[in-house]
Amino acid sequence: MAWIAAISCVLFVGCLLIAPWLAVRIPVDYFVGRRRPRTLFADRHPVLRWTGLVIKNLIGGVLVLAGLVMLVLPGQGLLTMLVGILMLNFPGKHRLERRLVSIPAVLKSINWMRQRSGVEPIRVRSFGRP
Repeated sequence: MAWIAAISCVLFVGCLLIAPWLAVRIPVDYFVGRRRPRTLFADRHPVLRWTGLVIKNLIGGVLVLAGLVMLVLPGQGLLTMLVGILMLNFPGKHRLERRLVSIPAVLKSINWMRQRSGVEPIRVRSFGRP
């Protein structure tokens, strides 16, 4: 039980440290288009691209499972599951991300983190508009 609590603490602190770092690195127009912009590895060799994709999805799956476990054990289950889901690749993911960021409280929090770092606020096209 002690190792589960330790992992939970590490994930909690890690999420608190990584979230602002990631929020600052989101391109300003990332949520404006209907489609997700090209990724960092899009122009790389297919073996490298697929290896990175598999590793990223495995980490995302582990985080989702760890979050499920943390729902009944001590830890930040929902936060860990959310990070895991955002790491996974699945159809409609960009639309889900746009919908989540369109929530006023979420957008305000992300832009607050960006403002503290001196970065321009992100722009979001309303979810229902074409």
